[in-house]
Amino acid sequence: MAKIDGHHLSIDEITRVARNHEKVSISEDGEHNLIRSYNLKERIIQTGSPVYGINTGFGIFADTRIDSKDSAQLSRNLILSHAVGTGAPLEKEIVRAAMLVRANTLTKGFSGVRRDVVVTLLEMLNKDLVPVIPSQGSLGSSGDLGPLSHLALVFTTDQKDLDSDSGKAQYGGHILSGKEAMSSAGIKRIILGPKEGLAINNGATFSAAIAALCINDARLLFSLAEISLAMSLEAMLGCSDAFDHRIHAARGQIGQMLVAENIRNLIKNSQFIDAAGRVQDAYSLRCAPQVQGIARDTLEFVNLIIEREINAATDNPLLFEPDRAISGGNFHGESVGMSIDFLSIAVAEVAAISERRINRMTDANLNAGLPPMLVDSEKAAGLNSGLMMPQYTAASLVLENSSLANPDSVHSLPTSGDQEDHNANSMTAARHAYQIIQNAFHVIAIEMYTAARAIDLRKKKLPFANLGSGTALAYEIIRERIPYQAGDALWGPEIEIVKELILSSEFQSIFPQLRVDNIS
Repeated sequence: MAKIDGHHLSIDEITRVARNHEKVSISEDGEHNLIRSYNLKERIIQTGSPVYGINTGFGIFADTRIDSKDSAQLSRNLILSHAVGTGAPLEKEIVRAAMLVRANTLTKGFSGVRRDVVVTLLEMLNKDLVPVIPSQGSLGSSGDLGPLSHLALVFTTDQKDLDSDSGKAQYGGHILSGKEAMSSAGIKRIILGPKEGLAINNGATFSAAIAALCINDARLLFSLAEISLAMSLEAMLGCSDAFDHRIHAARGQIGQMLVAENIRNLIKNSQFIDAAGRVQDAYSLRCAPQVQGIARDTLEFVNLIIEREINAATDNPLLFEPDRAISGGNFHGESVGMSIDFLSIAVAEVAAISERRINRMTDANLNAGLPPMLVDSEKAAGLNSGLMMPQYTAASLVLENSSLANPDSVHSLPTSGDQEDHNANSMTAARHAYQIIQNAFHVIAIEMYTAARAIDLRKKKLPFANLGSGTALAYEIIRERIPYQAGDALWGPEIEIVKELILSSEFQSIFPQLRVDNIS
């Protein structure tokens, strides 16, 4: 069971809770943080001083005083008026991840919410009651206001307790109103107190949650891309010199050295490598450690930023001893948006160089003596198209990634009467990164599928040659599920099988560096 205290939530824990439904509770320190913070808020309220979001309006209305008797209505109005998202619903795993991140943020002890708010969120998670959240409409700057307000609709209410104001949620395999879902799960909806509406919907929580899942997936993707690279290197009779440790040590880039080392281990004892007698290969093979290595370095940087963010206090104002509410801008999602843009670029480049290797293996002018489009033999060309179209699909996905990887964090439009005059666009950046990674997994699957066929054809010419110790394992696990077919066939479903394989525990057990968490 994961325990949250606002300080130690990890990306691994988010992934396990979001995808594997690991249960969550509040730690002893977290309980203490919540009680201390709530009592602090109550003392601040008693002073009667103007405090943003407690006894004032929001955004452009920050200077408008609100009577204390209307504080509950103020919180409720905030949620109702801000739940204006649009677009297809977010993936269930994303919503679960965001619920955990928000609960952790509140547990840090700077938000002044009652313990009941966090307990309700965790009870929903533990019973797999997941709000339906529109995917579009957040700028990620006053936080993900829209998505978090849609989340709050489900588990909060007011004296009217209208079903029509309770949003939608998934529970027990059905889409229900929030009120119906909570009732069916036996979870009591709560009436918000002072500041609690703002504490729930203020912060780039959905952006950070998506980013956390992207980091988990990119880590796996980059390892898989090294396996597909090694298989392509075998299929193309590639040169080993480009992976010599001395070359990479001379440059000193950590990710580059790691990729080269992994490739050396995968192709160890291969009799295909260097068999062509070439001095050097094309960039997509020879420079792969340089390209895929910086992607690994970028991932480590982004991981650092996002692990800070999922343990950050991100609403406004924040409450501090002694009896002080301080307004600031921790809700602004620039750190998430900019860092996840970097990861999008890195993943897009790993997929792009993979597609170039697919192209080389299918082009008879470039593939070191293999048949065009990897048809079974020269005489089969024409009647059979071979793997012409899988390369089209890979190229299409890479082109889509090129568009999606254009940075979103550099774009801003003002909102709230120019009070919020610089916005992060972090939610869009995170959604794009999520899609880029899904596209990249498919490109890597196509490369492995293509390399396996190219290896089959290469074996006809070199029947007694052995693959490397790692590449042989990858090739064998693919061929156990998908036998070689000489003529044209329905390649698409077979590529989907390869994608399922590389995301499976079967691959994980063979290659210890791989970690699979039920990627959807």
